[in-house]
Amino acid sequence: MRIEVNGVRLFVDVEGAGLVPDGPAMRKKPTLILLHGGPGADHSIYKPAFSQLSDIAQIVYLDHRGNGRSDDSDPARWNLDQWADDLHGLIETLGIDRPILYGASFGGFVAQAYATRYPDTLGALILCATTAKAEFETIYQAFARLGGDEAGDVARTYWNAPTPERRKRYFEVCLPLYSQSGADPDMMARMIVKNPVAMHFNGPDNEMGRFDFRDGLARVSCPVLILSGSHDPMMPVPFSETLLASLGNTPATHHTLHGAGHMIPADAPAEFFAHLRRFITETMPCD
Repeated sequence: MRIEVNGVRLFVDVEGAGLVPDGPAMRKKPTLILLHGGPGADHSIYKPAFSQLSDIAQIVYLDHRGNGRSDDSDPARWNLDQWADDLHGLIETLGIDRPILYGASFGGFVAQAYATRYPDTLGALILCATTAKAEFETIYQAFARLGGDEAGDVARTYWNAPTPERRKRYFEVCLPLYSQSGADPDMMARMIVKNPVAMHFNGPDNEMGRFDFRDGLARVSCPVLILSGSHDPMMPVPFSETLLASLGNTPATHHTLHGAGHMIPADAPAEFFAHLRRFITETMPCD
């Protein structure tokens, strides 16, 4: 479905009931909102794997403005403040009370933008394979360690000055290093890729190089789960350690999944979903 928020139609899909019959009462499940990576990807990367959580949470899938099946809008509004405000508008429109926000990679940037702008509205926050501040030299070095000098050079060339041609080469050389188990070809084929929003956002000279949530995360007061992959070249483990250190005023835990790359749910599915299930049931039990 498409829901109009802040002048654009955002694509939203919902899995599972929010209220379920439990004997003589109706039991309320928490709402888990999934924020996809990219930018330039879409919510389909989470299907069908995240369906297994629908017994403990109502799941909301969202395509960000400029991504997937949502409206593109003016590129000047492809920024983290706007994406956070869009999410806030969607939560208010749908009447979601204290959602659990899950953000991976770029989705984690949006999640942090939301959490630092609207900290009192969240029930819980899950940050996966993401960072509070993009340190590009650390990224280039991680690609070189995992894929050799060519991967490091291709990553540096693309991220320093993104172009469609450099992005194509990056997908050929660097994207295979995102997963230790190999990217699912069906998932890659299903995904709607929008290069313009990536060109607009990516790189040190664009907003990806400007955002810094390290100080703002001190405003977050809800429970936080941080997950990282030991073999993630895009968001190396030190990024998650910085996240944890920045969240000094709230209960926060960090787990590194050994043998996992950037695509943690694909590389370590049993451990990954066990962490999510435990966190959701302990912090946001069904009413």
